[in-house]
Amino acid sequence: MNDSSIPARLRAAKAAGLALSHAPPGERREVLLAMADTLCDPAVRASLKQANDADVADAEAARARGELSDALVRRLVLTTAKLDVLAEGLRQLAAQDDLVGRVLESRELDDGLVLRRESCPLGVLGIVFEARPDAVPQIVGLALRTGNAIALKGGREATRSNAAMVDALHGALERVGLDPALVALLEGRAEVSELLEQQGLVDLVIARGSAGFVDHVMQTSKVPVVGHAEGLCHIFLHGSADPAMAAAVVRDAKTDYPAACNAVETLLWEPGAEEALLRTVEELQAHAVTVRGCEHTRAVCPVDEATDADWDAEYGDLVLSVCRVDGLGGALEHIERHGSRHTECILAADQSAADQFIARVDAACVFHNASTRFADGYRFGLGAEVGISTQKLHARGPVGVGGLVTYRWLLRGEGQVASDYGPGKRSFKFS
Repeated sequence: MNDSSIPARLRAAKAAGLALSHAPPGERREVLLAMADTLCDPAVRASLKQANDADVADAEAARARGELSDALVRRLVLTTAKLDVLAEGLRQLAAQDDLVGRVLESRELDDGLVLRRESCPLGVLGIVFEARPDAVPQIVGLALRTGNAIALKGGREATRSNAAMVDALHGALERVGLDPALVALLEGRAEVSELLEQQGLVDLVIARGSAGFVDHVMQTSKVPVVGHAEGLCHIFLHGSADPAMAAAVVRDAKTDYPAACNAVETLLWEPGAEEALLRTVEELQAHAVTVRGCEHTRAVCPVDEATDADWDAEYGDLVLSVCRVDGLGGALEHIERHGSRHTECILAADQSAADQFIARVDAACVFHNASTRFADGYRFGLGAEVGISTQKLHARGPVGVGGLVTYRWLLRGEGQVASDYGPGKRSFKFS
């Protein structure tokens, strides 16, 4: 009888991952191309649509009962356009240089004694994420490209979609001769709790979701955790901001995909930026955005009244808060107090102001004259992301393949012993 326990599945994943890490780079590339082809297969797409339609129908019913937000339902939907982008991202990943076994540095300690630092996979990744079935192939692609195995647990609202997606990816693995045990799909909170206990079988947990959920994972896990939680992003209108540019950038940052963590939630402006503010608010309102402003903002343009709670709100919807600040310093203070260290942006023609903002903001991504929506692994050319880390260790910002490898030290010698080196003895060369 097959052992389907979490430890058994993780041991199988670990063994399969070890084999993948030792495979030629071409095999890791081949599996990503096979996965991309699978996502473009009409029969696979029909199966995914059937599963996703059922999940969306249940989610819409829950939304009607007031149990789910509009933002969550939007994240849940798998469209043809999303599948096209996912396939393109996998091909982009496949085209990248292989990171496994790359020599990061090399030095000769002495004649015939050579030390190298080489990149290597982390091992088994445990990924717990929100109800976004499009995240499954992104995460799996990044893991396999770097020779890692993976255990996945998505939001319960996407249960059917995630299962259909993993079935499709298992088919791609089998077609290229790889063990489907590389990708394990978990179900239910109990399995997640058990996953977090598996120190020694899981090497890194990446948690994506609400701040409360990510904090819970960090507090309870016995495995190191990288967290992807809130995305409370700001755009600061400097007095030198071009009004037309400001309107276009803020509109994109808010309306392109308001449910995304890189959508702007608060617009800050300083005295002197009134023209850019007016133009921006008009553009937002023309695109059905509800704008909530402080008293100074409402004195300039007709918007709803904001409360203190708005400055800490990640709406994930067509809602934007607007606050006047006292110059660049005021913007930085507001961001420090209310931001999530995800992505912050300044719109300014003044290069000196932009340079100061970039130097002083503490965030994973800092932009000048560009939409916050660019904070994304695909748009960064990483192929995809396993999450966007607002931490400073072990990875920061969109976590692509570079965040899923570690390194090891390899020393090759000719029988040297450490006791021969030191004061009054043989010296190291360190060349």
